[in-house]
Amino acid sequence: MNRDDRGTILVAPHHFPGLEREHSLAESLGFQLVVAADVDEFRRELPEAEIVMVTPYARLTADDFPNMGKCRAVVRYGIGYDNIDVDAATRAGIPVSIVPGTASEEVASHAFAMGLSLARRLPAGDAAIRNLGWNGVIGFDTPVLSQLQVGVVGMGRIGQHVARMYSSVGAKVRGYDPFVTESFVELTDLADILENSDVVSLHLPLTSETHHLVSADVLARMRRGAVVVNVSRGGLIDETALAEALTSGHIAGAGIDTFAEEPLAADHPIRTAPNTILTPHIAWRSDRSTDALQDGAVERVRLALTGQPMLDLVN
Repeated sequence: MNRDDRGTILVAPHHFPGLEREHSLAESLGFQLVVAADVDEFRRELPEAEIVMVTPYARLTADDFPNMGKCRAVVRYGIGYDNIDVDAATRAGIPVSIVPGTASEEVASHAFAMGLSLARRLPAGDAAIRNLGWNGVIGFDTPVLSQLQVGVVGMGRIGQHVARMYSSVGAKVRGYDPFVTESFVELTDLADILENSDVVSLHLPLTSETHHLVSADVLARMRRGAVVVNVSRGGLIDETALAEALTSGHIAGAGIDTFAEEPLAADHPIRTAPNTILTPHIAWRSDRSTDALQDGAVERVRLALTGQPMLDLVN
């Protein structure tokens, strides 16, 4: 069968080990699966796509949707959809579905591991030995675990996991979420969390309201010696300001898994900032999360192509 005889399911550039599920679904429904090698090919293929499966490695902008006349639905692998202009999708009459909850434990444990490592100044100690130094003054400012003040910003699935993890080891945990009124941890306002925590762990979406939530001004008002962890969305933190605060020593450490621009530029100042744990957007990964994520995305495509109600729509 020629490609022109079949509809197209388009997959954005990806880093999955394989796409067997996606190919199997396409074949079973009489569709062609087109896997874009890069963002340029992804954009070229959009006009023919009946389903667009989006990864973190491509964007759908307001300029793209007028060219997507055949598109029945957009499916985003994962929960974050800030790389999709949802308003433009809505104007074009194209539903956007996400796949939440497939890696909540993985992301939470990544954040927890980063926060504890930074609070205990492990990167600073490691760097001292690698730079042929020794202990110096490392660790004298570290709170004991039973007095560690942890602020969790965003008390959704992942934030709740993180709060429970810190609570289980004896830390003092408080949370902030404008949509949550009751919790198993003390809730307080955002300014209090940001300014009075030893560890600030971010677990919220990127919106116009949360862009640069942790700004240069906020960093200056944070407790000296605090650490900040972001495994949520790039853009929540002013990364240049963070690099400056780390270099000055006001902020004692940062754990970052998601960045405003990915891959991270070679000359980005956060690369050379001290006392950091930087990981390449892998907090969600585990020996089971990829299967769950791809299964969820494929199921949403199946629903869209068989005329059934879509799951987890954001528009």
